[in-house]
Amino acid sequence: MKALIDRIRAEGRNLGKGILKIDSILNHQIDPHLMFAMGEEMARLFAGVKIDRILTVEISGIAPALTTGYALGVPVVYARKIKPITMAGAVFMETAPSHTKGGETNLLVSTEFLKPHQNILIIDDFLATGQTLLALARIVASAECRLTGVGVVVEKSFENGRAVMHEAGYAHIPIHALATITSMDDHHIIVADA
Repeated sequence: MKALIDRIRAEGRNLGKGILKIDSILNHQIDPHLMFAMGEEMARLFAGVKIDRILTVEISGIAPALTTGYALGVPVVYARKIKPITMAGAVFMETAPSHTKGGETNLLVSTEFLKPHQNILIIDDFLATGQTLLALARIVASAECRLTGVGVVVEKSFENGRAVMHEAGYAHIPIHALATITSMDDHHIIVADA
């Protein structure tokens, strides 16, 4: 997606150790026009896929998931990292390593919002090592739902997350990225052209 790629090239910062700072686009400040354009593009990419709801992770996955859900006309569920007192019933829980925070992060989804036999599209901010997406895929499986696709704003292809997803048995589902970072060596950010 050219508009996103242009913004990453202009505003993205390589913080080292594979960490891409795009806070002016996604992770702290949100450009509503760009975010809705990303949602429309995700909806176009998954137009032929049966989707009953979208699953994401708080907090940075919510905006792209919401605009995609709006474009597709489906509800969005996000995995919480801390269980609030309002989540009193049963939950699906998985853990995933946090690249930016270090350590493991809990991902919790109320069983109230994922019912068996639904078709689930995962939308998230990044595909890097694939571990967060695998944790979400395990939640989908625990809910006895079908994972029908994965969409991410940015894929860091050099971290091999797509291969990890394929090796875990998800080679048959479409995985789409709106922008692909091919290298972050020497403090550069190399973005593949759209």
